[in-house]
Amino acid sequence: MNELGCSIAMLKRKPPIQSLGSEPDPRFSYANERTFLAWNRTALALVAAGLAATSLLPPFNVPGGRRLIGVPLIVLGAVLAAASYRRWDANERAMRLGQPLPPSHLGGILAAGIALAALIAAIVALLGTET
Repeated sequence: MNELGCSIAMLKRKPPIQSLGSEPDPRFSYANERTFLAWNRTALALVAAGLAATSLLPPFNVPGGRRLIGVPLIVLGAVLAAASYRRWDANERAMRLGQPLPPSHLGGILAAGIALAALIAAIVALLGTET
């Protein structure tokens, strides 16, 4: 990479959190961390539920039915874990700079993902079981 490319890449990186602003009240940092960990517990539960669905559910009369139910849950867990880190980072930066906290979209992501997974599961269950 040439010198200009390196300079542009360095400009796009965010500075380390510790170098920004002033240290916030530890209670706020701890609350931000607890929220981050709660979102990650939710993400881990989604991944575990997806793995359980793909491995432990009885076979459906729909080809790949267990995967159709489980894989969206696993993907949602991965997306939620990554988004929760971005949220933690944005909150920490805002607190250090004395700015308002940015709006969160995690609840909407989670609700939409669960609704989609539930719709897929309902369709697979309706089409894939014998009556």
